[in-house]
Amino acid sequence: MILSLFRRNPRDTISTLYGMIVAQARLPAFYRDYAVADTVNGRFDLIVLHLALVLDRLTENGALLPAGQAVFDRFCQDMDDNLREMGISDLKVPKEMKLMGQAFYGRSKAYLDALGNRRALVAALSRNIYGGAPSAVSAAPRLADYIVQAVGDLKTQDVAAIIEGRLAFPDPARVPAPLA
Repeated sequence: MILSLFRRNPRDTISTLYGMIVAQARLPAFYRDYAVADTVNGRFDLIVLHLALVLDRLTENGALLPAGQAVFDRFCQDMDDNLREMGISDLKVPKEMKLMGQAFYGRSKAYLDALGNRRALVAALSRNIYGGAPSAVSAAPRLADYIVQAVGDLKTQDVAAIIEGRLAFPDPARVPAPLA
């Protein structure tokens, strides 16, 4: 099993990988420069976006499938914990988790299906990250460029580095804004 290949405790490595996803999604540049709403929904959408990209990378290599599942399970646990911290009742948490799962799978499919078509990717981002807001017109193309760069960066990362709990994302502040 791939998890046995982790040099440290597999749970620590999965938590580290998931923590890197969350840390990347919370970078101020996304909220300041990319006009993503700094709200619970905006943060959730960026976590989903980054998680989808990482899971896509992990599923490319069959040996990493268990790690991908473990990262996804960690995401689900984090979302459950956050709902409870926000005061959602125990009876409503399963319904909210189902909605989050549907949102994850729908958005993930939309982003990954659109990777080869910039116009489709911009449309998916406009719809999901920006909710069709006017800011999407200028911000979604830059976010699409960031995603393309992130996918390229993830594809070149060594499997051994990922197994050790290391991911590298591009710096969103260094992705130039498209010319108008």
